[in-house]
Amino acid sequence: MKGMDVKNVETVSPRGLDLQERVIEINRVAKVVKGGRRFSFTALVAVGDEEGVVGIGYGKAREVPLAIQKGVEDARKNLIRVPKYGNTITHRIIGRFGAGHVVLRPASPGTGVIAGGGVRAVLELGGVRDVLTKSIGTQNPINLVKATMDGIVRLRRPEEVAALRGLTISQVLGLDGNGNGAAKAAGPVSDETSSPKGEDPPSSPPTADAAAPEAGEPSEEAESPADETAAEVKAGEGS
Repeated sequence: MKGMDVKNVETVSPRGLDLQERVIEINRVAKVVKGGRRFSFTALVAVGDEEGVVGIGYGKAREVPLAIQKGVEDARKNLIRVPKYGNTITHRIIGRFGAGHVVLRPASPGTGVIAGGGVRAVLELGGVRDVLTKSIGTQNPINLVKATMDGIVRLRRPEEVAALRGLTISQVLGLDGNGNGAAKAAGPVSDETSSPKGEDPPSSPPTADAAAPEAGEPSEEAESPADETAAEVKAGEGS
C-alpha cells in the first residue's frame, strides 16, 4: 500500500479465501483536454474474509463497474492479517495518513463496531467485532480509510511484545493474578469502628431522672435563712 510501512506486516495470499467486497465511495472525476472534459469514475473498495484478513484498493475507469473491478483487483494484492485479541484489537493505536487521524481502541465483548463510513467497512471486513473509533481531522474517505489501515499495520501481537520484554503472554496480558489482590490490599474490616484502637467505648450519659429529683419529692438541701429565722421567733414566743 502506497505511503505505508508494511515491512513488519503479515501479508496474505488471496488464494482459497472467501473474500467479501464492499464499495466505500465512488467519485466522478474530469480531465480537461483540448477538445473539452473527459469524465471518468474512481472507486474506493475494501475486501476481506471477515475472519482477520482485509485489504483496500483504488480503481479508476471510464465506467463504474470497471472502476470497481480495478479497485477489487488492487485490494486483493494488498491483503494483510489484522492482529486481534478475541474479537477486538490488541491495544490502542492512532492511525495517521495525510490530514486524517483515526483513533482505534479495544472494547469489551458486546460493544460492537463504533465507527462510521469507510472505517466501519475496513474493520468489519477485517473480522473486528468490538472496537471504539474516533476520526480526527479531515473527513476525506480515502485519507480515513488509509489512516485506519495504517493503525492496523502498526498493531503488535501479544507474542511479539512478550518476546521483546522477556515475559510470558499471560504476564503481558495481566492474566497471572488470582483476582483477590484488591481484597487482600483492603484487609479485613474491623467491627470497632466507633472508637479508636486501644480505647474503651464511652459509657452512656446519665439519664435525666438520675440527675434531678422527681416532681413532688422534698429536697435534701438545707432550708433557706428566712425559714430558720421564722422558726426561732416561734420558739421564743412559746417560751
